[in-house]
Amino acid sequence: MKAIIFGINGQDGYYLSEVCRRHNIEVTGVSRSSGNWTQGNIADKEFVRQLISENLPDYVFHLAAASTTKHHALYENHDAIATGTIHVLEAVKDFVPHCRVFITGSGVQFVNQLKPIKETDPFDASSPYSIARIYSVYAARYYRKLGIKTYVGYLFHHESPQRKGNHLSKIITTGVKEIVSGKRQKLTIGDVTVQKEWAFAGDIAEGIFSLVNQDVVTEANISTGIAYSVEDWLRECFAYKGLDWKDFVQSPDTAFKPEYPLLLSDNSRMLSIGWKPETSFRKLVQIMMEE
Repeated sequence: MKAIIFGINGQDGYYLSEVCRRHNIEVTGVSRSSGNWTQGNIADKEFVRQLISENLPDYVFHLAAASTTKHHALYENHDAIATGTIHVLEAVKDFVPHCRVFITGSGVQFVNQLKPIKETDPFDASSPYSIARIYSVYAARYYRKLGIKTYVGYLFHHESPQRKGNHLSKIITTGVKEIVSGKRQKLTIGDVTVQKEWAFAGDIAEGIFSLVNQDVVTEANISTGIAYSVEDWLRECFAYKGLDWKDFVQSPDTAFKPEYPLLLSDNSRMLSIGWKPETSFRKLVQIMMEE
């Protein structure tokens, strides 16, 4: 069995490659920055076609994206997410129509009514990132009609030690460690009342693999369905070192404010197929604080 993972240098690619190996699946990882993997760009049609035609994979996982919703990443996200999806699905149709394909979706592409988001909720073109995600989902649905097993997993916030340093979870855990070591005195954070999911990326990777191995090709929220606030994360991280977060965190009016106070999923569809997240919120804090 073979798998191709586009975007393997991200946290999801890291854990998904581990899941594949445990199932004795040979992994070809693709990244624009290469590292120890195949260097290439999913936006390059001929590269994608050659890779898929030569490897004839049983699975293709499309995880490639710029992890920002900001307008400056408009073209980068369109190329990676939208155009990349078309390149993958057309190559699979032409060379390995039996292949199972995973397309990544996001909770931010839905209308957010401050209640648990379902897979059937309407989409919301709220950013260039969400536009690209919406396009890729409709492309997946089209190719599904052509007989390609195209699964869509909508991901909500998930964290791990593999997170890059510009993400909030990592900013906080790194900041706590620096305060403990004396490298800094204060941590500046935006609105600490914001609530979101704090899943473990390793659990999400297991969910992705579980989804693509379902006989019924479907779309599902791969998520915890449980919200915690930024304050909860701060409290647990500082408490892990025996500290009170209120003594070290400042939230000036000029600090970043997110576009929503709550981003939460309804994960009942994934629970119904037998998958559930195994890592608790407190355990995730422990994993990242002990990194």
